[in-house]
Amino acid sequence: MRLKTLFAALVPLSFAACLGSTDPVSYPNIPIESTTFASSLGVSLATSTKTSTGMYYRDITVGTGATIATGQTANVYYAGALSNGAVFDAKSAPATPFQFKIGAGTVIPGWEQGVVGMKVDGVRQLIIPPGLGYGAAFNGPIPPNSVLIFNITLVSIQ
Repeated sequence: MRLKTLFAALVPLSFAACLGSTDPVSYPNIPIESTTFASSLGVSLATSTKTSTGMYYRDITVGTGATIATGQTANVYYAGALSNGAVFDAKSAPATPFQFKIGAGTVIPGWEQGVVGMKVDGVRQLIIPPGLGYGAAFNGPIPPNSVLIFNITLVSIQ
C-alpha cells in the first residue's frame, strides 16, 4: 500500500517537472549555420554578412535616408519569426512604429547591433543567435535557445 501511495504522489510531480522544464538540454543551442529555415522566411546565409558576434544580416532594401548610429532613436516596423516560420511578434503600418534608443539596452542585443548602419526607408533581415536574443530562457511564445529572424524597416531616426 505504501508503494502505491508513493507512486501516486511521485507521478504527478514528475509530469509537472517535465512540463515546466526550461533545461537547455531539452532545447539545444543549435548554431545558425546548422539551423533549417522555413522557405517563407527568405533566409540566405550565403548572401548575408556574418558579424563577429555570430549574427547575420542582409539588406533586403537599402534605404535612401539618413544612416542610424548608436545613441540615436530608431522608429521601426518589424516582423519576428522562429526558424520554422512561425511569426511571434510584428508591428506594421498604419500602427505607430516601435521606438527604441540604440545603446540604451531596452531591446535584445541582436537588435542593438543589427540596426546600426541602416538607412531610413531600408529593410534589413537579422538572423540572431540565441545568445543575442533570449538565450536559454522561455520568452512568451519563444522557446529557449531559439534562432530569431527579424525583418526590420527603419521608418525614421530621432
